[in-house]
Amino acid sequence: MNTSVRGTAILALLLAALPAFAHDMVTPQKPIAVQMYTLRNAGSLDQQLKIVHDAGVGAVETVGTQGVSAAELKQLLDRHSIRAISSHVQLAELRRDLDGVVAFNRSIGNTTLVVPYLDEKDRPTDAAGWTALGRELGGIARQARAKGMQLAYHNHDFELVDFNGSTGLELLFAAAGPDLLTELDLAWVARAGHDPAAMLETFRGRLFAVHAKDNAPKGHAEDEGGFAAVGQGVLDWNTILPAAADAGVRWYIIEHDQPRDPAKVIQAGADYLRRHLTARLPASAPRQPAKE
Repeated sequence: MNTSVRGTAILALLLAALPAFAHDMVTPQKPIAVQMYTLRNAGSLDQQLKIVHDAGVGAVETVGTQGVSAAELKQLLDRHSIRAISSHVQLAELRRDLDGVVAFNRSIGNTTLVVPYLDEKDRPTDAAGWTALGRELGGIARQARAKGMQLAYHNHDFELVDFNGSTGLELLFAAAGPDLLTELDLAWVARAGHDPAAMLETFRGRLFAVHAKDNAPKGHAEDEGGFAAVGQGVLDWNTILPAAADAGVRWYIIEHDQPRDPAKVIQAGADYLRRHLTARLPASAPRQPAKE
């Protein structure tokens, strides 16, 4: 084949491939991440991140420091082309060393901190207690914002006890002010007897993310805590996902508290969300943190 013919053939191949390349360039990445707690028993941190990568997911929510230095965590994330979009940080750590938490997360490229769980000693038992906790978290959120970070709160079921018509979670957020965002765990919302779609509407405009996990039918998957992969349980995702988009959810974070097969759960959840999420990010996304 002479040079002219070879050049023509190469050009033809490139032109034929352009539509596919163009499609990849204009198709936005869907806002799917994985909560690393799901993978805590799935080998080394490197092996855990490979599972995320192999599932076609490019973002994670970390658990604290993941037991490594910031430099090592950033190196592992970069190795697997994954970014950290948030980190679960215990309230005690935020109280003790907010500057250190911020410094670590800046180093790995993360700008969102999430209070993941309250120890029993920190759980309010009345409306006044939830209001007081909300004020404290609002203060921490304002401090974090001044440092270029945003703060969110993740619920379980104990925040959803009713106090004269308002849940503890609602009282907390009413007292916290607008700087505190929410990371709504939809499976725990349903377990507490609430409608996930209605709860999403309650927190419209301040939803950083949802934890996307499912509840198995009653009496099933008892060795997995009664949880199921997204789309394989009893939650009505056909109603939940449009409600989440309308309410301004920015990220859908796959989680399972006790998976028998973490890789399978993550792959199933990622596949389900890719099929059912709209490609656009919601218009009413929470505001970004201020820069220093």
